[in-house]
Amino acid sequence: SQQVAYPTELPFRIVSKTIGCGAYATIKKAAPKNAPKPIIAVKFVNKSHAFKAGRLRPQQLHLELALHRSVCPHQNIIRFLSSGEDADWMWMALELAEGGDLFDKIEADEGCGEEVAHLYFVQLINAISFCHGKGVAHRDIKPENMLLSKNGDLKLADFGLATQFVVPGRDGHPTKKCGMVCGSPPYIAPEILEVGERNRKRKARGEETEGYQPHVADVWSCAIVLFVLLAGNTPWDSPSKKDSYEFYDYVQSAGAPQDELWRKIPPGCLSLIQGMLDVRPEQRLTTAAVRQHAWFTRPNEQIDATGMVAKPLQLATQLLEGLHIDFTAPHPDQPGTCATWTSTPTSPPQPQPPDRPAGTPHLATTTPPSDPPLDWDPAPALTLSASQQDPASQHLTIRDDPRRRRRRPPPNPQITRLPVSQMTATQQARAFNDIVPAYSLTRFYSHYAPSALLPLLRAALHRLGVQTRDLPPPDSAPHTHHGHHLLPSRPAAGGHHAAW
Repeated sequence: SQQVAYPTELPFRIVSKTIGCGAYATIKKAAPKNAPKPIIAVKFVNKSHAFKAGRLRPQQLHLELALHRSVCPHQNIIRFLSSGEDADWMWMALELAEGGDLFDKIEADEGCGEEVAHLYFVQLINAISFCHGKGVAHRDIKPENMLLSKNGDLKLADFGLATQFVVPGRDGHPTKKCGMVCGSPPYIAPEILEVGERNRKRKARGEETEGYQPHVADVWSCAIVLFVLLAGNTPWDSPSKKDSYEFYDYVQSAGAPQDELWRKIPPGCLSLIQGMLDVRPEQRLTTAAVRQHAWFTRPNEQIDATGMVAKPLQLATQLLEGLHIDFTAPHPDQPGTCATWTSTPTSPPQPQPPDRPAGTPHLATTTPPSDPPLDWDPAPALTLSASQQDPASQHLTIRDDPRRRRRRPPPNPQITRLPVSQMTATQQARAFNDIVPAYSLTRFYSHYAPSALLPLLRAALHRLGVQTRDLPPPDSAPHTHHGHHLLPSRPAAGGHHAAW
């Protein structure tokens, strides 16, 4: 079918290919028509896709615009600049987050250290408190929606699931409850799932539905983000005692599980997380109470008097030193070099059918034929530590996704924490981005030919609820860049991914 062309009558000029992709939107860079700067981000929403595949109503798209505009300006929220639409597209001009997203800066199963975690948690609570003061609940708080400025400051983004729970200025006006089940399973509050299940039964009986308080659910999500910052993983896959043993253990132990991840939480922070993760919404800490907690108010040399990053270069150094990346090793494309882990199959394993385990939330979206092709801006090649093992073996390096509860093999000594002070690239650094790049640091390397590897990746992504686009042969030009093959994919609940 015919592809839908992007709008041409725009008050700016597009200066990049796709830099981000959501369930039914793409993001590109833009600049003024007659000037090189400032560079902004423009989010293009395919209306047909949003209405059909995303099952959104036109007023929901306009609500996102209105709510995002209402919570600006705030120093820790992506600025909303302008918007427009035609018959096929709606676009939003937004502040460009030059530091990339926070999700990519968190080392799986390690976190990013207490000082850095405290910095970003303080900035997140500042942003959410401001939103709640405007009567707006975000409802999709997760590291992927926490972007970074050129100085490393947090910028809350993506108000696609936001809702107005109270109108500011109406004294005594009751807060509005929500019945919509939305968000990412590892980060949503348990009452959201419980209300959804009860409402399903109520509707079947013809009874009136009930709701949850979205601003209270936001507090739960903030606590999960803090846990991920400190531990490098979520405490559970989903806040369901039926589907997650870890959550069942948390509830049964009254918030004191024996899981090893909880041992990574600093003692001074534990009561804060437990208070924010109270399964009783009415007993959960409020944002005001969070701001009064001793761990929240602790001194931090990374935070200046205005709540912004005080030392961007030092912060960038800490973030990069926390990642298991070695920039000094030969590029994996070079003969005889590759990254680890290893196993030795005689032939590539066959992809399994993309069925889903029982109890796994299905949030996948479909990509209709009319959706434009993903024309990605390529990221620079990233080199990792090399292994000189038998090239007949399979060699893979995967940075784990902190959203999922997985246990990795023991760390390989060749993928190490490299002190940034040893990296010549940082000796001339003058800004946060000179050390920590904006593009994704996640890479996937294999000796398998693309024709053998891509079906395996596609099957694995489908099992995780990630929809991938049907591709032409692996060696065709549109999806090949300097020997790398691009597998465009759409995550189940927003965000942006491209598997290399």
